[in-house]
Amino acid sequence: MELALITLLFIGLIILGIPIAFSIGIASLVGIGTMTGAPTTMIPMKMFYGLNSYVLLAVPLFVLTANIMNSGQISHRLINFSIALVGRKPGGLGHANVLVSMLFAGVSGSSTADTAGVGKILIPNMINKGYSREMAVGVTAASSTIGGIIPPSITMVIYGGLTNTSVGQLFIGGMIPGVLIGLGMMFVISIIAKRDNLPKAEKISRVEFISLTKDAVPAMITPLIIIGGIVFGVFTPTEAAAFSAVYAYFVSAFYYKSISLKDLPKIFTETLKLSCLSLFALAAASALGEFLGYYQINAIVSGFFDGMGGNEYLFLFIIVAFFLFVGTFMDAIPAMVLFVPVVYPVALTLGIDPVQLGIVVIITLSIGLITPPYGLCLLIASSIGELSIDRSFKAVMPYISVIVLVLIAVIFMPFILLI
Repeated sequence: MELALITLLFIGLIILGIPIAFSIGIASLVGIGTMTGAPTTMIPMKMFYGLNSYVLLAVPLFVLTANIMNSGQISHRLINFSIALVGRKPGGLGHANVLVSMLFAGVSGSSTADTAGVGKILIPNMINKGYSREMAVGVTAASSTIGGIIPPSITMVIYGGLTNTSVGQLFIGGMIPGVLIGLGMMFVISIIAKRDNLPKAEKISRVEFISLTKDAVPAMITPLIIIGGIVFGVFTPTEAAAFSAVYAYFVSAFYYKSISLKDLPKIFTETLKLSCLSLFALAAASALGEFLGYYQINAIVSGFFDGMGGNEYLFLFIIVAFFLFVGTFMDAIPAMVLFVPVVYPVALTLGIDPVQLGIVVIITLSIGLITPPYGLCLLIASSIGELSIDRSFKAVMPYISVIVLVLIAVIFMPFILLI
């Protein structure tokens, strides 16, 4: 009865528009209050314990990297290079939109930073060049989801901290699926470009292309340094995040000369705001996890799948369906903190690799970024493009199908994760 009431309370708070972090916190407070003999200090203790992980320091550091990149206009240079590389194809700006999202993902690890940074430039540009608002918004919102899949990825850091899975292995596991999603989206754009006779970008000279390439190289080598450093044991994921922030600043300040010391207070303030939102939700969800553990939710879930025959593929498809539903009204980080500890032990008993489970969960939750009512990337892109949510959602549907196909491939062909 207590569990049902807390669940209804949580859903009711979300319906009322209470921020997800506070909804989780209130549900935790009320839920733990119903536990017999639970001390009043349990909630703050569990909240602090939930953040007591060295790897979680990578979260604000990757957010800082993304903010420095946007302030230092590194995203502009990646966009110019992408247009120069693939812009001559029909629908060239759409292809460039996807490519720059893949490059941006390799530096910042943030889908929302990608949507905001790239969208402010490319959405108006695409509309001015004759692309429909639906096309501009749909491509930008959908391609930005790659930010959580191609390493480095903030959601992978969170998953690794929750399950003690190697973040380096998760980073490696996300590379091929992320690239496949990007190529699949480009294939969709090619079909739409041929159907709608979409324009090409203007041709540039060889000298201009070489100049744009040189301008983008310092930003593009960042993921190689980060992933290479982690794989070869040069530094930990947290140290990699710190390095990426410092590197982004030095490149912006001394190579591009686009930011200075006076810009740092604003960058740090924005970083604190964004980091606090996700980390407070993480802390509150840790407290709620204690309440769920009190009622042995793990055992209930395990018994449910045992009764269904313990089929690993059935389990993964149920996980996909569940996280698709959860992702429509909840951010990826609190969703993982709440439910990954519940499903993770069951996955281990079924022989599912933790990296495969993590990539499946992360890709599934990335779809939630472009599905209403939560759909944060969809909201940002539709706001920039001045397009209604329903028309924006219709525009991303073809790209969602690409993500789903890659997700199915990850389930049935885990070898593509290089594990």
